[in-house]
Amino acid sequence: MSDSTPTSAQATGRKPVLAVVGATGAVGTVMLGILSTREDVWGEIRLVASARSAGKKLRVRGEDVEVQALAPEVFDGVDVAMFDVPDEVSLEWGPVAAARGAVVVDNSGAFRMDPDVPLVVPEVNPSAIRNRPRGIISNPNCTTLTMMDALGALHRQWGLTELVVASYQAASGAGQPGIDRLHAELEAVSGDATLGTRPGDVRTAVAERLGDEPSPFPAPLALNVVPWAGSLKDDGWSSEELKVRAESRKILGIPDLKVSATCVRVPVVTTHSLAVHATFQKPIKVEAARQALVEAPSVVVLDDPANGDFPTPADVVGSDPTWVGRIRQALDFPHTLDLFVCGDNLRKGAALNTAQIAELVAAELSGR
Repeated sequence: MSDSTPTSAQATGRKPVLAVVGATGAVGTVMLGILSTREDVWGEIRLVASARSAGKKLRVRGEDVEVQALAPEVFDGVDVAMFDVPDEVSLEWGPVAAARGAVVVDNSGAFRMDPDVPLVVPEVNPSAIRNRPRGIISNPNCTTLTMMDALGALHRQWGLTELVVASYQAASGAGQPGIDRLHAELEAVSGDATLGTRPGDVRTAVAERLGDEPSPFPAPLALNVVPWAGSLKDDGWSSEELKVRAESRKILGIPDLKVSATCVRVPVVTTHSLAVHATFQKPIKVEAARQALVEAPSVVVLDDPANGDFPTPADVVGSDPTWVGRIRQALDFPHTLDLFVCGDNLRKGAALNTAQIAELVAAELSGR
């Protein structure tokens, strides 16, 4: 769709039509709640999922809406289509929706590094949505998104040059199977106060009690941390770690940004955390950085370690902001800050950011 092409929404003055593809999934469920609580910029909302979910009714904006099976014709008359489906489904159906006139906002990894597809965080690079030659806009990976609001605010003033990150990623990053597996493992290890005191005893207990049930994690997550998320790539890197590097560069517009990431899965249901070591072009002081973060619209600073106040996943889950604490001047690096960041990976890390991008598109299509 050309930026200058009048849309049907512009021509008729109606509110844009939205399709939510993957409405029955974990992120899709969160999306319906978000659509029901944010400003109502949409006309019709169509809920779309696989054929096995067709006919179900889901609640959105106070109404029960019937789920339609994914097919080309469901995109007829749709202005914006939000996708939260596996990569292979987005690869097949995103172009179909775009060819039928919808602007696609995709939450999968299918198009993130396509040079003809913008990768957008509305608080950081909102103008990028207008340059979409394929009619598709990508939502970043939830791990990258957790820190982008904060880093964008700091980068604008001090110029980010290097980034070293360790992530602490929740089980829900692996979808509903990740959540289910964590709960099953926690139940399997409950009641034995000796577990975790001998090598391999947690692994043995989980294997004995869960048997051959498939796990999305390469090691037990209960009573443990697993230094792995994603799939194996060259030289021992995981796909999640490489996403942090590539996506940070693209979103911030710093193609030569030096990035190193280690992604770790932790026994938390929802909300990712990151320990961030960020280096800038200019010397940076804690108080100035704190003020910049306080002024950032989607960031909440909780940073009083003397009183035990800093963000933790259990305290901020279900909320929309990026939470920042433990802001410190790196002792041996005058251009570097260390900070701890938390964000709900199903909300800002997925559904909320997708909704915010879609709202920017809706405003454009409506001529606002």
